[in-house]
Amino acid sequence: MKWRVIDTQEEFEEIRHKVIQDPFHCSKKANSSCDEPADIDYDSSRTWVIDKPNLPKTPKGFRKSLVLRKDYSKLDAYYITPTGKKMRTRNEIAAFLNTNPQYQGISATDFDFSSPKIMQDTVPEIFQQKDSSTKKVKASKNDV
Repeated sequence: MKWRVIDTQEEFEEIRHKVIQDPFHCSKKANSSCDEPADIDYDSSRTWVIDKPNLPKTPKGFRKSLVLRKDYSKLDAYYITPTGKKMRTRNEIAAFLNTNPQYQGISATDFDFSSPKIMQDTVPEIFQQKDSSTKKVKASKNDV
C-alpha cells in the first residue's frame, strides 16, 4: 500500500488497462522493492484522484489530457491528435478519423472520456463542497 511514481504515461496506461487481471505490485517497478519507502506520500499538499481500472489504452499517436476545473469539481478529459488538435468528444474523434484514413484500424470507441474521481479530502478548503446539512432538501409527498 505504497504510492509509486510511474515513469511514463504509456506505462501508466498499460498498468491501468490490465490492473484487474494483473494487479500492480511495488516489485513490478524497475529497480524497486516493496521494502523501500513510498515514492510519494498521500497528503493534502496536492489534489489526488482515483482512476477507473481497465480503461482502454490511448491509441498510438494520440495523447490523453486531463484538465482540472478551476473549482476543483472534476477533471475534463481531452484527446490530442497526432496533428495537435484537441478533441473534446467521441463525435469529434469520429469526424477526425473519417477525414484522416491514415488512422485506419482506430475507432472512436477506442477513446474513453471518463474522468478520475477527485479525492475530496485533498481539495483545498476554499473549494470543498458544502456538507449535505446545508443543502436544501426537497420535501416528499409524505412530508406535506
